[in-house]
Amino acid sequence: VHLVESGGGMVLPGGSLRLSCTASGFTFSIYDMSWVRQAPGKGPEWVSAINTGDNTYYADSVQGRFTISRDNAKNTLYLQMNSLKSEDTALYYCVRGIHDFWGQGTQVTVSS
Repeated sequence: VHLVESGGGMVLPGGSLRLSCTASGFTFSIYDMSWVRQAPGKGPEWVSAINTGDNTYYADSVQGRFTISRDNAKNTLYLQMNSLKSEDTALYYCVRGIHDFWGQGTQVTVSS
């Protein structure tokens, strides 16, 4: 199982980023998938999830600003992040199913 995140970077407050997670080594389409983030000095925080039926779920802190989606043909999970805030700064992980496999993470830094 491999989950490889990309798309992180540094952005100004109010800016946007789109994270991607490319999956391999398992049948991507039959798993629910999530994004989890960890800010410096804090524990992991669940951000968003999408199930196999494309139903989506969001933490209150990102509701209305972030959009999760998936492309099963490309084995890829996405997270579109708009109206970014400094408190969104964290390492963002792509996570499979009941959080049994995690990617290596991609850093998102929101700063002026």
